[in-house]
Amino acid sequence: MIADVLSDATARMHKAVEVAKEDFASVRTGRANPQLFQKIMVSYYGTPTPLAQLASLQNPEARTLVVTPYDKSAMKDIETAIRDTPNLGANPTNDGNVIRVTLPELTEERRKEFVKIVRSKAEDARVSVRNIRRKAKDDLDALKGEVGDDEVSRGEKELEQITKSNVDAIDEALKRKEAELLEV
Repeated sequence: MIADVLSDATARMHKAVEVAKEDFASVRTGRANPQLFQKIMVSYYGTPTPLAQLASLQNPEARTLVVTPYDKSAMKDIETAIRDTPNLGANPTNDGNVIRVTLPELTEERRKEFVKIVRSKAEDARVSVRNIRRKAKDDLDALKGEVGDDEVSRGEKELEQITKSNVDAIDEALKRKEAELLEV
């Protein structure tokens, strides 16, 4: 029973760390990265659809991304979705076959703004991990009548170690992303 609670908490915490890393990847740095466009939703025949399902993305140069739609009729919708995405500052150009997106150079002020955004996302991930810990701790406390107090206490210590390792993983990913953002 205790092992089930801990394994469930571990899996959910790992998922929270992965979501944080995906969020970090969606914040742009000085170079174009196809992951920046993963969360862009395009209105395709009235249905919000991820850009990755509608087009292929190539990165021919450091600050340029080429979007090749699978369906040419969706080109205007894709272009509009990219232009309207906040925090990108991108201005896509359409030549009839592909959409070229050139990302502007980041200013020092903009870099610091992105660092704040990334820190906020990291804090949200830490809060998520702590909420998972609290729920698991409540589940362990509910088991006190069925299993010994020593076993529950041991489970809580293991839960704390799992929580610490996941928070450390978020902090490490944050540190890497901050260094990447501040690199000129």
